[in-house]
Amino acid sequence: MTGKYPFRLNSKWGTFPRVEEKNNIAQVLKRAGYNTAVAGKWQLSLMKKDLKQPARMGFDNWSVFGWHEGARFHEPMIYQDGHLRTDTGGRYGPDLYVKFLGEFIRKSADERKPFFAYYSMALAHDVTDDIPTQVPYVPGKDRWMDYGEMIESMDAMIGKVVARLDKMNLRQNTIILFTGDNGTARRSKLRHIKERKYEYEDVYSIRNGQRVPGGKGTLLDIGTNVPLIANWPGHIKAGSWNDSLVDFSDWLPTLAEIGGAKMDHEIDGTSFAPVLLDPRKPGARSFAYSESRSGKAWVRTHNYKLYNNGNFFNMAKDLGEKNAMRPGREEPGDVGHTRKQLEQAFESLGRKVRY
Repeated sequence: MTGKYPFRLNSKWGTFPRVEEKNNIAQVLKRAGYNTAVAGKWQLSLMKKDLKQPARMGFDNWSVFGWHEGARFHEPMIYQDGHLRTDTGGRYGPDLYVKFLGEFIRKSADERKPFFAYYSMALAHDVTDDIPTQVPYVPGKDRWMDYGEMIESMDAMIGKVVARLDKMNLRQNTIILFTGDNGTARRSKLRHIKERKYEYEDVYSIRNGQRVPGGKGTLLDIGTNVPLIANWPGHIKAGSWNDSLVDFSDWLPTLAEIGGAKMDHEIDGTSFAPVLLDPRKPGARSFAYSESRSGKAWVRTHNYKLYNNGNFFNMAKDLGEKNAMRPGREEPGDVGHTRKQLEQAFESLGRKVRY
């Protein structure tokens, strides 16, 4: 949300440093004249302890579930514009988030102002499992939604947002960007048994005829390689694609460039707007970066990945990262050259590789 990598913020899980609030993506677009809103997931604070945090970060309106407090799907606990909603009984959270965003879009159109609507979807995430009372099952069923049902619901919610834009004749002037924050989970909660025990279902995808398990929480491709889909009629050619490297620090500069906004803080990201508008162009990024909460991190090109513990992988031949290559005289020239480049990439971030 700041165009910076997490290690630079030095913040703990569920916190966000006050000094960075002015650098948030909503603040940047707000200063450029945009109305701003967020709906769905918000895990930068416990909302009950900081009701105005989204406002400080530049959001004019917000409708977010009470993380670690209540349900996120059926009969959700929602904080909206600094107040706890009391009308969510018997209702479905994603429907409420989408309705909220629709009203925000209508209001922005009435005011003739551009808008930034950030729909941080809870779908397709597990139910909350760390509150005193178990969250409700699917109405009429003895379980929560399974992963397939959550994906179907996700598609339906996106369809409702698009339909609202169509109905208001805003599609030609609205870019829609869809992505995931990590790979799918390896398993998902299905039923509560007792106390902190649950029945789970395995989660996997079928890709090129192969069964691929979820990899959320790992730094493998199955944990970090996610979709990025862009749609903007008249600006982005339908069916086009590009394999440029992108990481999440790139979102702020990309949206700032598209929205005509200026940034006055240093960032790690690089705008991929030129590639969106002309997929024949090469991406500007020479390496992508990812890290885990444990401090483990990697930098990579398309074909090679180097971890900060020195493990080096040829991703074109070893996608599952089974055989780390250690430095040696026998390394072919291009492999040794790439390793050196990735070591320098770590150095450019102020980080070191320790063999």
